[in-house]
Order: sequence, then structure tokens, then C-alpha cells
Amino acid sequence: MPTSSGQPRILALDVIRGFALCGILLANVQPISGGRTITASGESDGATWLGLFVEQRFMPIFALLFGIGFALLLRSVTGRVPRPRVLLLRRLLTLLAIGAAHFLLLWWGDILSTYAVIGLLVLLPSTWLPPRAVAVLGPLLLLVSLITGDGRFSLTAGLFLTGSALVRLGIVDRVTAGEKPGRALPAVTLTLALLAVPLLIWQTRLQPEDGTFSLALAAGGLVVATFYICLLLILLRTPLRPVLKAIFSPLGRMALTNYLSATILVLTIIRVLDLHTISTRDVVLIAAAILTTQSLCSTLWLRHHPKGPLEWLWRWSTWTTRPPFRLPSKDAALHR
Repeated sequence: MPTSSGQPRILALDVIRGFALCGILLANVQPISGGRTITASGESDGATWLGLFVEQRFMPIFALLFGIGFALLLRSVTGRVPRPRVLLLRRLLTLLAIGAAHFLLLWWGDILSTYAVIGLLVLLPSTWLPPRAVAVLGPLLLLVSLITGDGRFSLTAGLFLTGSALVRLGIVDRVTAGEKPGRALPAVTLTLALLAVPLLIWQTRLQPEDGTFSLALAAGGLVVATFYICLLLILLRTPLRPVLKAIFSPLGRMALTNYLSATILVLTIIRVLDLHTISTRDVVLIAAAILTTQSLCSTLWLRHHPKGPLEWLWRWSTWTTRPPFRLPSKDAALHR
């Protein structure tokens, strides 16, 4: 199935995006609910687990993928349209409008508007820079975010630029191609796992009010997020590939629709069940119920449609031409 640019989809990116979406929802249930979560006695282990392996671990993946997707789209449309950056500008402005509506109507914690603004200020101007300059600026901004504790602008901008550089330097093409992981990827994955251990131990020994807590959280988040990506890339080259594709790819292909609908579903569940407080177990159950529903609905939807409903609108506004809403009957039959 082609992407919005008409190019073949990269399965690994869809799977990683779907996986990240699952973690983001786990992290967002509590703030979307209005901060209702309390840690009851006997649930401290669950809260610690979420803090170590979920919080600040999945947004870095999402931000990196945003930079990758942006660079892939630019590469694809360059030479096909007279002003490719105008197309990217429309894409970011549309995302800003969607994010602003999400922020004003549903939830103050919206990330889409932040992505759009940083994309306009950093990612779009970076397209005029040489790839190696972008490859230096990305990690430099990540370092700045660790030093200053800025988990919003510099962290997101650094991840955007790093993702863009990975495409422009050809690294994404090399990593996502082929069937065998080779030696480099497993070695990097093992190194990240070993590096994550002391960082996570350091985090467990700190309290949120400690001065170095934000540094431990951010550093651990970047390392664990990168470990998750590398591990998925390895697993996608094993017999688990069809399973991962079936579970995560539909979620990833409809990430925008699923991200926004998750907010509506969390708010609905909280109101219908009249939950004044929710435990860590409730967070996991709510997220699991929503993700199961979304995975099933996304799978069924994509049998008949090339894109999710909001992805379809996003593409329309980006290209200013109405894309096909339904798959041709022959293509739809292949998905059954």
C-alpha cells in the first residue's frame, strides 16, 4: 500500500509507529482523565513499572518517526511538484489546525500542535541545510535538552532533525532493507540494554522533586526508546514479523485517527463509568480495551480504504486534490 506520496509503505515504520502509539496511550490515560490516578497500597510496583518503561519512552519514538516521515515525503515529492516545501508547509499548517482543535475541544496535553509549530520553526527550514549539518544539529539539540531539562522544544526539535538526517544520509533505507539483522543491529541493541540498566536504577533512586530527576528521566527515555526501536527491527526479521505486522501496522497506518480518537474514548470511559479516581491497574485496562478496539477497527477499515479518515483529510489538504476514499475492488479483495 503506497504512502501519501504514492511511494510504497515501509512496514517497519508502520509497526514502530503502532507500537509507540500503544505506549503513548498508556502514558496519556492518567493526564487525559484529569489526573485522577492515585497509587493505592500494593500498586507501587505497577506505578514504578509505568515510570520506568512507559513514561517519556514512546514520545521520543513518535517524534523521531515524524522527522523520518517528513524527510521521506520531501524526498518523494522533490522533482514531482514545482514547490515541494509549499506542500510540506500546507501539511504542517493542517496538523497545527487539527492539534489546536484537539487542544481547545478535548485535552490540554495535545502534542500535534507542538509538532506542527516545531516543524515550522525547525524542521522545514532545515531542508535547506546539508544532511551532515542536520545530523550534527539533531544530537546537539538532544544534548541541550538533557542539560537544560527542556523536554518539549529542544528534545522534540532534536528528534525531528535526527530522524530527518537518518533519511537524508540513507540510514533508514539501509536499516529497513534486507531480511537478516547482521551483527551491528544486535550489538547496538545489547549495548543500549546494558546502558539502560544503570539509568533506570538511577531513576528509581530519585524523587520527582530532585534536581537530577528530569535528567535521569530524559536520558533513560532516549536510551529505552532507541532500544525499543532496535529490538523491533530485529524481531521484524524473525518469524514474529507477521504477528507484529498484524498487531501494530494497522495502528501505525492510522496513527493520527487513533491518537485523536483515544482521547475521546478515554474521556467517554471516565464519564460513563463515573471514575473519580483510577488506579494503575485501571490505566492498563482502559488502554488495553481502547487499543484492542482500535487495532480491530483499523484492520477492518484498511481492508476497504487506503487511509484512515483523518489521514485521508490530511492528505487532501496537503496535496489540495481529493484522494481516493475507498480501495478499488481488486485491492480491497486482497485485504480480506
